[in-house]
Amino acid sequence: MRILFMGTPDFAVPSLQMLIDSSHEVVGVLTQPDKPQGRKQILTPPPVKTLALAHNIPVHQPTTLKNDAIADLLSETQPDLIIVVAYGKILPKYVLDFPRLGCVNVHGSLLPRWRGAAPIQWSVIAGDREAGVTTMKMAEGLDTGNILLVERTEIGARETAGELFDRLAIMGAALLEKTVAQLEVQDMPGIPQDEAQACYASMLDKEMAVIDWNKSAHEIDCLIRGLNPWPIALTTLDGARVKVYAALPESGSGAPGTVLESDAKHGLLIACGDGAMRITELQMVGGKRMSACDYLRGHAIPVGTQFGT
Repeated sequence: MRILFMGTPDFAVPSLQMLIDSSHEVVGVLTQPDKPQGRKQILTPPPVKTLALAHNIPVHQPTTLKNDAIADLLSETQPDLIIVVAYGKILPKYVLDFPRLGCVNVHGSLLPRWRGAAPIQWSVIAGDREAGVTTMKMAEGLDTGNILLVERTEIGARETAGELFDRLAIMGAALLEKTVAQLEVQDMPGIPQDEAQACYASMLDKEMAVIDWNKSAHEIDCLIRGLNPWPIALTTLDGARVKVYAALPESGSGAPGTVLESDAKHGLLIACGDGAMRITELQMVGGKRMSACDYLRGHAIPVGTQFGT
């Protein structure tokens, strides 16, 4: 089968690797343009591009799909199937209608829950007990197509979005392999999504990373894990930004944001609206990421200090 692959980040790499290792022919890869990254803003190719070029697969990086931008490419490659994994653009109708087997998407959630750009992170932020991957037959609209196959998994009690991301990327590739195998031998109309159960996972930004200490320890814990590895939850101390990489919910009470315990053996315990959070890993502005205990060996934060000010 001739397959055109569309994907960009690390999440898409296992799916592309699975197709490369299969008996199918990957006739081309579409991915987002190279982007500047890091402090030095070095122009960096997407992970999918790097993998494709390593296997001599033609790579295309259109800035848009609108106005028949890739119509000639479709005619040249004649894909039987288009597979989309975290590509980053909505497919126009002329693309959706081209392959004889349609377009299949691997999505990092249990659709229709968490349609959109950041489903894995939002599943952790929201405190969901379960996550998963879904393959769907793509339609016009944002993640609205019929569901083909689903794979579920429990979210670990201490699992970060980054850790769940890595697990679901592997699960997604395995589920895609099953989906493609079934598409080869039978029609798969899929099951329509229940619109009443739909919710959207908006893109993450640094503004949402600010910890509101008035919230419960459970909510803050979910936020910290859901924003790791990016953009990282943060608070302030004497007006200076403090990134919080890891923390544990505990019992405790006091004015929200107040330091209840502070020592080099146990770290920082900060009161929340309900319960408390023990900060175990942090980064002060201009400093290095380190354990809270290591930081407190060289810097005093007295009990009663107020965070979030």
